[in-house]
Amino acid sequence: MENGTKMKNKIKVFRAMHDLTQEALAQELGVTRQTILAIEKGKYDPSISLAFRIARRFGVTIEDVFTYEEGS
Repeated sequence: MENGTKMKNKIKVFRAMHDLTQEALAQELGVTRQTILAIEKGKYDPSISLAFRIARRFGVTIEDVFTYEEGS
């Protein structure tokens, strides 16, 4: 990410816990599988709206799914 910041996430972990494929999660959230893939790999940061929808889908807080780290 830019300016030494990095957003990490645990979407893959939560998908595994709920036995969901990227495609199934994407369909539930109204996005493409490629969007889920890009978020999981840290190549794309979701909108705050999508981040809330992801967290709500798994019944957790945004902070449980996403962490924000500032670089040095």
